[in-house]
Amino acid sequence: MVASRSARERKAAAQAGPLARVKIDLDREQQFLYRISCTSCVTRGDSAWSTHRAGADNGFMAAMDRWIFHLVEKHPDEDAPCLAFRAEAEQRLHERREG
Repeated sequence: MVASRSARERKAAAQAGPLARVKIDLDREQQFLYRISCTSCVTRGDSAWSTHRAGADNGFMAAMDRWIFHLVEKHPDEDAPCLAFRAEAEQRLHERREG
């Protein structure tokens, strides 16, 4: 059974921790596009920091990896379940940079 979009949002939000807001949209091909935003960080123009990137690299793993790196860099004392996957996120980043 395939999980609904709202169920996926709830699961991703639980993994991302209390500083995250998770939203899942659909792209042009009707694929899930994950957006994780930070409730305490803002960028230029007073918009919330967000994992959204133009293009196809907005799946769950890519968004969660970027969120993990944001937490480690900007909120080192914050605890979130996703931080348990930091080593795997760093490995994927290393592989992308080599490839």
